[in-house]
Amino acid sequence: MLPADVPLSHLGPSVLLLLQLLMPPASAFFPNIWSLLAAPGSITHQDLTEEAALNVTLQLFLEQPPPGRPPLRLEDFLGRTLLADDLFAAYFGPGSPSRRFRAALGEVSRANAAQDFLPTSKNDPDLHFDAERLGQGRTRLVEALRETVAAARALDYTLARQRLGAALHALQDFYSHSNWVELGRQQPHPHLLWPRQELRSLAQVGDPTCFDCEELSCPGNLLNFTLLTSGYFGTHPPKPPGKCSHGGHFDQSSSQPPRGGINKDSTSPGFSPHHMLHLQAAKLALLASIQAFNLLRSRLGDSGFSRLLDITPASSLSFVLDTTGSMGEEINAAKIQARHIVEQRRGTPMEPTHYVLVPFHDPGFGPVFTTSDPDHFWQQLNEMHALGGGDEPEMCLSALELALLHTPPLSDIFVFTDASPKDAFLTNRVESLTQERRCRVTFLVTEDPSRAQGRARREVLSPLRFEPYEAVALASGGEVIFTEDQYIQDVAAIVGDSIADLVTLPLESRVVVAERPLVFRVDGLLRKVTVQIHGEVSSFWIRNPAGVSQGQEEGEGPLGHTRRFGRFWMMSMNDPPQSGTWEIQVTAKGTPRVRVQAQTSLDFLFHFGIPMEDGPHPGLYPLTQPVAGLQTQLLVEVTGLGSRGNPGGPLPHFSHVVLRGVPQGAELGQVPLEPRGPPERGLFAASLPPTLLSTLGPFSLELVGQDGAGRGLHRAAPQPCAVVPVLLELSGPPGFLAPGTTAPLSLRIASFSGPQDLYLRTSAKPSFPLTSNLSRVHLEQNESAWGRLWLEVPDTAASNSMVMVTVTAKDGEASTMPPTHAFLRLLVRAPAPQDQLPAPAYSTDSVLNTSSPAFHLSTSMTQGGAWGGLLGKPWWTSFAGMLLLLSLGPW
Repeated sequence: MLPADVPLSHLGPSVLLLLQLLMPPASAFFPNIWSLLAAPGSITHQDLTEEAALNVTLQLFLEQPPPGRPPLRLEDFLGRTLLADDLFAAYFGPGSPSRRFRAALGEVSRANAAQDFLPTSKNDPDLHFDAERLGQGRTRLVEALRETVAAARALDYTLARQRLGAALHALQDFYSHSNWVELGRQQPHPHLLWPRQELRSLAQVGDPTCFDCEELSCPGNLLNFTLLTSGYFGTHPPKPPGKCSHGGHFDQSSSQPPRGGINKDSTSPGFSPHHMLHLQAAKLALLASIQAFNLLRSRLGDSGFSRLLDITPASSLSFVLDTTGSMGEEINAAKIQARHIVEQRRGTPMEPTHYVLVPFHDPGFGPVFTTSDPDHFWQQLNEMHALGGGDEPEMCLSALELALLHTPPLSDIFVFTDASPKDAFLTNRVESLTQERRCRVTFLVTEDPSRAQGRARREVLSPLRFEPYEAVALASGGEVIFTEDQYIQDVAAIVGDSIADLVTLPLESRVVVAERPLVFRVDGLLRKVTVQIHGEVSSFWIRNPAGVSQGQEEGEGPLGHTRRFGRFWMMSMNDPPQSGTWEIQVTAKGTPRVRVQAQTSLDFLFHFGIPMEDGPHPGLYPLTQPVAGLQTQLLVEVTGLGSRGNPGGPLPHFSHVVLRGVPQGAELGQVPLEPRGPPERGLFAASLPPTLLSTLGPFSLELVGQDGAGRGLHRAAPQPCAVVPVLLELSGPPGFLAPGTTAPLSLRIASFSGPQDLYLRTSAKPSFPLTSNLSRVHLEQNESAWGRLWLEVPDTAASNSMVMVTVTAKDGEASTMPPTHAFLRLLVRAPAPQDQLPAPAYSTDSVLNTSSPAFHLSTSMTQGGAWGGLLGKPWWTSFAGMLLLLSLGPW
């Protein structure tokens, strides 16, 4: 909250006033919300990170008035809990979705929390300011911030967020693990972010720092001196005589004289001997985090900083485009849609901020073109022409893989082709990558799979040759739409609709059955409802809750407007649609496909994690997907609560999540939701049932609840999930790769559901030499195996190019069980002299060869899809986060 008596005249675009926090008596530096089970009422690393980001975002909004809208007023946020939904509604307009911002912020928070769990970081004293390694810790902190800037300027914001999370964890740990607070300091350390300034008054090896303390609470165990020190944790490095320990339940060094410790991580004396100073440490850690965010903003500029945190309601626009000779109509359709989107949304909050274009043919694919400039995107697209080729199949999935690596999470990717994939062996890997990136893929295929004419054939092709597209679409929550050249321009209009943050409404049942209607429900927060039907349809009708029906006749009807393009039908409902239960009856040959979509501000994010109690701190370890036999928590984060149609009225209530098998839709169970934090945060937790975790295969999530008036709310997750058979963790060095070096990577594989005989395959893109000491492993239940990989980076590797390492685990060559994948993305960057500023900002355009397909930091299975978002703080919500940064120097 902001103090209500802040003098507003002190605030301005160039003079940033530091505002004081109102801190209630309970406050934690544990990783995330799960930690609060051990130390209730504490502030976590996640709290600090998200609170700092919200404050700097508000500051940006106050200084940069929105075009065409009145400027924000600071007094409107005084004394209020600061919510992302409220910020977006105030700045971009009511109903503007904050989902991507909250997801980006979650990436930073998860990377922050992961520092306490990952084997490569959890016990490294340099990454936690432990063991009096304060100079080394500052060096690693500054390097992580440099890497954040470098990755952001290279347009890799996923990597930048992960390095930022690591930097913030270390920065926040300084105030909890050192004695800065005990020395009476009231402001953040002035030189911690200043690499040219030496850290002074540091305790030396022979300086005793602590008394012996036999109690859990140790308020007076520091010796009376003015030197800066920090506690030792564990046994590496060993604690010298007379030195302080970190202290707490997990610290083995705290039982060695001098006993006790000095950490201020939580409110619990069992974990934090200096728990009584947690309040002050949290305050300084928050202020320092705001300093770091503001420093990044000054380095990246407002546009780059906004993209770092995805501070926009708009989606990206990503095209994967077949450029062989038969694709003239499809390329023209893509151009028309791209031009329409650019012109329609230019200068509005919904103008895309990221554009990706990947061409392919046979045998090539790429290069990848990325830009934030719509005119440059249009120019690049306009230069694409259908040339050569003409036969089938093509390198479609290879191109799609590149697009997935460059497209921001929670985005739509559109593939235009008239050929089946030549690289179908990539199907499982691309499926996993779509789920890791949470991107939805829609294929627009201008060839009916039941026909034989069209392209020249090298061989007789199976009518099932498009099944890889079906599999990827199913895994990503997208679809495959077959059409003809004459209709492609009309059917491609779904591109513009899809990047408007549509949600897919769940259908009962999922499969069209003769004489049994499909059922979907409409609530009062839905707008622009559309029904899409494609297949060999002879007739259909749609009926609203009042019993009014409309059939397949084209044009205006009582419910909306119907259009037909060959075998593709679309009905756009009149606004506002009537709330209640709707029905669709379809009569067709074969299996027609039906999809109902709508625009809404109310949506949700979901994440998985496992409770961890054997690391430095208790918390929730993130997972991309649930693992068979492993106790797993589901975290649900509802977005759009601050953009309700009835602000100030009762909040919606969500009771449970329905789990359904994919694609049949059979119900697998229901799990009740437990709210976490204040209700306006919209955060819920649930335990996945053991029966689900013993069954391999995909499943979907449906969120069920009621609005403030007691009417039903029903939302479906955009992508299905899958229980995977084993846990794969792939991790690499914390920084960047340097040309001419060999990078050691570590691999852990674990089974929790029974004996497993697994074959492991490794690959790198580009094809850098990669060796591994583990190719086959037998695991019993609850058994793990460790492996090492060595990635050789040649001298010729281009700076700012990405290497993606993939490890695949498969249960025997003849097994029908899908393989499990782990992805590790590492950026190649030539080392820069320590005394130089970061390089000038790169162009907003990037054309990347297929030999260097992307940039990204490591996202093992456990890092890539965990939970985050805006948690409820039990108190000390927001203040404007205004800091005077003139004292901070360049990196």
